[in-house]
Amino acid sequence: MPAGAVPSATSTFTTDIPARLDRLPWSRFHWLVIIALGIAWILDGLEVTIVGSLSGALSDSRLLHLSPQQVGAAASAYLVGAVAGALFFGWLTDRLGRKKLFSITVLVYLVATIACGLSWNFLSFALFRLITGAGIGGEYAAVNATIQEMIPARRRGFTDLVVNGSFWLGAALGALGALVVLDPAIIPPEIGWRAAFVIGGALGGIVLFLRGFLPESPRWLMTHGQPEEAERVVREIEARIEHETGVPLPPAPPQALRLRTDVHSWFGAGLHALLTTYRRRTVLGTALMAAQAFCYNAVFFTYALILTRFYHVPSRSIGLFMLPFALGNFLGPLVLGRLFDTLGRRIMITATYTLSGVLMALTGWLFAIGLLDAVQQTAAWTVIFFVASAAASSAYLTVGESFPLEVRAIAIAMFYAFGTGVGGVVGPALFGALISTGSRVSILFGYLLGGGLMVAAGLVAAWLGVNAERRALEDVAPPLSSVGV
Repeated sequence: MPAGAVPSATSTFTTDIPARLDRLPWSRFHWLVIIALGIAWILDGLEVTIVGSLSGALSDSRLLHLSPQQVGAAASAYLVGAVAGALFFGWLTDRLGRKKLFSITVLVYLVATIACGLSWNFLSFALFRLITGAGIGGEYAAVNATIQEMIPARRRGFTDLVVNGSFWLGAALGALGALVVLDPAIIPPEIGWRAAFVIGGALGGIVLFLRGFLPESPRWLMTHGQPEEAERVVREIEARIEHETGVPLPPAPPQALRLRTDVHSWFGAGLHALLTTYRRRTVLGTALMAAQAFCYNAVFFTYALILTRFYHVPSRSIGLFMLPFALGNFLGPLVLGRLFDTLGRRIMITATYTLSGVLMALTGWLFAIGLLDAVQQTAAWTVIFFVASAAASSAYLTVGESFPLEVRAIAIAMFYAFGTGVGGVVGPALFGALISTGSRVSILFGYLLGGGLMVAAGLVAAWLGVNAERRALEDVAPPLSSVGV
């Protein structure tokens, strides 16, 4: 039946699956979802940080002997892979299912990152970094979509923010791990950098094992012509939680959806909806993702340059300055995350974006007039990104819950790809050029631009923000296959 046609009685069914999932008490099942899926961000943080920390070892390697330009090109290959992987695997996630794809993407990651440790020249290393990025990019779409569909509505905001913020646990592990694998007294240099990649792949193997215990998203099943399978999965989850708690589950709220079963691919209709029905949310998602990506990548990828060039911090000590920065980034969503479910999305997104933008501009001014030393500069960055990390994580939360279920993964992928493409290329390149001038005033303009973008995004959130807190995903954005309640 063509999209838009009136379905017959036999091509629809009624379900209360969303209401049943949202009323579940917190349990070990939800912890499994978080650990098995959320560790993707820890792996991403580990990947990004470890390669930056290993740049010296990659240059000194007798076999690779990468030049600074080649190290940068390998980083670019990772970003290109992440963008391509997000789009390709995001499309497949909506088409083939969450479980298939979050298993495939972590498998791609673990094979490719182990291959990085076995590289024999620049071309092989860059190719394996590109494939590693593709796996991680695919993770963003498949994992974000699944977590939002599995976690009860009352905790969705806090959970999603903390999971996205866990990137910085990986960054901290990468900084600490680099201190170990690069210590010649512990591991020979030529083996150390290879071991770092192989260890990352081993962690991916553990993740793949844990994900084998997760079911397919019932929400995806119910919108892709498999209502019986969706019902079976929900019953198994309910029985599992009743067994864990020893208490009968509360009755499901009297909320039901009537869904079509005759259409299995909503890609074209979904893209059309993003540009028509949901165009205000598309503008909101674009503003939030672009601002946080520029701000983050501009500062994070030039972090070491600022410390070494203006504060004369030795390269071997950069990891120690990275730790408080990473800790502040993780604590932000952890401390502020619950407010996104209580005070609300619009208030908190507006507040965190505008406050972090103002703080960035203020820190840029203090840096320009020379009032900060290395420790104070790091402390200022830590405070800024304590707030900005919650803001950045809320961007992923917003683009995930603001669009219909049938195109949720590809929507996440598109906004992630746009943010990574803009922030991952323009931000670091601009700040790198400003730093190369050696002028603190020039760098101030970069901080003012980043801060201004964050404030502007906060104002867009105040105007177009969606009050999605504690609401079922289907209330925030009805499925494309919905034909009534």
